[in-house]
Amino acid sequence: MANSYREIFKAAGAKGFSAAGFVARMPISMMGIGIVTMLSQLRGEYWLAGAVAATFALSTALMAPQISRMVDRLGQSRILLPFTGISVVSIVFLLLCTRYEAPDWTLFLFALIAGCMPSMPAMVRARWAELYRGSPKLQTAFAFESVMDELCFIIGPIISVGLSVMLFPEAGPLLAIVFLAIGVILFTMQKSTEPAVRPLHSDHKGSVIKIGSLRVLVFALIALGTIFGTVDIVSVAFAENQGNTAAASIVLSVYALGSCLAGLVYGALRLRTPLYRQFLWAAAVTMATMLPLLFVDNITKLAVAVFFAGISVAPTIIVTMGLVEKIVPESKVTEGMTWAITGMGIGVALGSSAAGWVVDHFGARTGFAVAIAAGILALIIVALGYKSLMTAYNYAIRSSEQ
Repeated sequence: MANSYREIFKAAGAKGFSAAGFVARMPISMMGIGIVTMLSQLRGEYWLAGAVAATFALSTALMAPQISRMVDRLGQSRILLPFTGISVVSIVFLLLCTRYEAPDWTLFLFALIAGCMPSMPAMVRARWAELYRGSPKLQTAFAFESVMDELCFIIGPIISVGLSVMLFPEAGPLLAIVFLAIGVILFTMQKSTEPAVRPLHSDHKGSVIKIGSLRVLVFALIALGTIFGTVDIVSVAFAENQGNTAAASIVLSVYALGSCLAGLVYGALRLRTPLYRQFLWAAAVTMATMLPLLFVDNITKLAVAVFFAGISVAPTIIVTMGLVEKIVPESKVTEGMTWAITGMGIGVALGSSAAGWVVDHFGARTGFAVAIAAGILALIIVALGYKSLMTAYNYAIRSSEQ
């Protein structure tokens, strides 16, 4: 398995852009929780902290595909730096407004503008696609990046919250934008691996979200993202009910660990099964692994259940990115990947809010019903869109062989 991962880094520049991309994507896991921690300490109002963080998350979800669309048209180096600069400056103003007790509306304004942060996971994957398009190595590369995503979400919140509590409230978000600025600068300096800008075909004008098979993937990922958001919220509530709130971080780390291990193993495999069929299997496994959550009654059982639930996460993301790379025109692959990531982000937000409401009204264990419902919905979406995915995938394969 290790040989498979060593192989992908033999390409010139691969280590450099992957490392820079890892640094640049750290703010994804640090910023939201950092804003909540900062505002709750300095303003003492959790509703305000949550609302500002949600504004930033929603703005990012809406703007990221548009930024990626410009990247496909003009190139990474021309687009990433200016938008990163706008995001960094806006976050600095957000921190200053918080520190000097500016009116609440200023916090929402700068959180909204800060959302023009580029989707760095999509940018990194676009470079891997450029290197290994049509090669089995691409699945391994996508697997590696999925593991890096999980690693960010393991260590990012710990760093962000820890610094804000131990040093000063703004420390977490401040370090996040330092990571963003340094990572994007190093990433864009590496011109040799930057994807080529390809001319748009007359049939490919407009956003790629118009492609039916891509919409199937995005809607399925919204449902799957709802599961992830639900597990996060309900795990914290469950641990609190058990009188051991700190154990929630262990449970969520176990969830991410299951995903990491599965991603590493899956990335080294060379399955002959078509990706659209793998996607259906992944949705089925995801739904099935949600069912044991209804029967957990202590932290240990919850940790075991979420470990197995996490096994489907990374492989599902890997398959999704493989399908996007196939069904979206080469000239728009970055935008396509960003839509997939955005769908998942929207799902996480929906899951968090829906699960929070259920927990408040019916208790922590009942909150897992949201994850089960989302798993069933994801499987239904994939089943209904199966023919569309199969047609788009087979057409892409035939086109590549001609």
